[in-house]
Amino acid sequence: VKNVLLTNEQSLPRKIKELVLAIQVNQRYTKDQILEMYLNNIPYGGTAIGVEAASEQYFGKKAKDLTLPEAAFLAGLPQSPSYYTPFNGQKNYLARAQAVLRQMRVNGYISKDQADRAYKTIQGFTFSEKDVASIKAPHFVMYVKRLLANQFGEQMVTTGGLQVTTSLDYDIQKHAEDTVKTEVDKLDKYKVSNGAAMVEDPKTGEILAMVGSKDYFDKSNDGNFNVAVSNSRQPGSSLKPVVYAAAFENGYTPATMLMDVKTEFPGGAGQPPYTPVNYDGKFRGPVQLRFALGNSLNIPSVKILAKVGLNTVMQKGFDMGIESWEPTAENKAKVGLSLVLGGRETSLMDEMTAYSAFAN
Repeated sequence: VKNVLLTNEQSLPRKIKELVLAIQVNQRYTKDQILEMYLNNIPYGGTAIGVEAASEQYFGKKAKDLTLPEAAFLAGLPQSPSYYTPFNGQKNYLARAQAVLRQMRVNGYISKDQADRAYKTIQGFTFSEKDVASIKAPHFVMYVKRLLANQFGEQMVTTGGLQVTTSLDYDIQKHAEDTVKTEVDKLDKYKVSNGAAMVEDPKTGEILAMVGSKDYFDKSNDGNFNVAVSNSRQPGSSLKPVVYAAAFENGYTPATMLMDVKTEFPGGAGQPPYTPVNYDGKFRGPVQLRFALGNSLNIPSVKILAKVGLNTVMQKGFDMGIESWEPTAENKAKVGLSLVLGGRETSLMDEMTAYSAFAN
């Protein structure tokens, strides 16, 4: 009723209308007819409204000709088409399709063997992206679409006629895309096959460019997976400045001296000692913090983290926008002093947000 006859307006009069109409529909139509109307009017992602359009878009066939794996895949989409879309590179649809098959098995529609074989088939699905082939900055478009769906709902995004103004600067976007491709190609001999880039206005936080992979349309390299917003990136030493910023706020100065020598740190109950090494395996003796940071020395960085305190440093990073650095007991237990050397995964977007604090 809400999707076909009303709007997504959040108000008491609309809810009353919805209730009255729902009662009338329930009295006039059978449950099968209501389900049929529902399936013909809900979004399945992209331009597909209704199961027939979705069947054509994803599999190039009529709904009546769908196989069990295809039908299970489509049945899982309406709950959140933007999240379960096969075009974001995350394959969230697999768990959803598995849940559909599990319920079919529990309710006696299929056997366990049929469910297992259907899921295996779904794992091998490939999808044509003809509907997005002409989209500029596709990773950014899909990112914005997901944000809109979270705020306004899938139905409004798909059929609400929204006009969305974004912060993207397409000239910068094109330059960023070209740069990522050029730099990744240079590293081919090192077996580097992918990369990402983001550009932000640090004063406003507006995203000016987002490149989530070398080529969004390269299926063989999972190009539609958005590396820029993935929280599973190992940052290495790139977040050392955050640790030093916390140190400077707590009484240390660029001239503070630390010893760059072999050092063992307690590993905790039942754990071996933690012994960091510098990237070149050398020791430099007494060094000032400015030189330790400027030369990305690991041992002094671990020492300053230990002196300032893990909780203080993680709170600083979290305040600067690094979501995975929230200083919960669980997070602290998983990382320890390796935090300063990339021991806690994060995203390129969060790193960019954190560095914008330095720009300001």
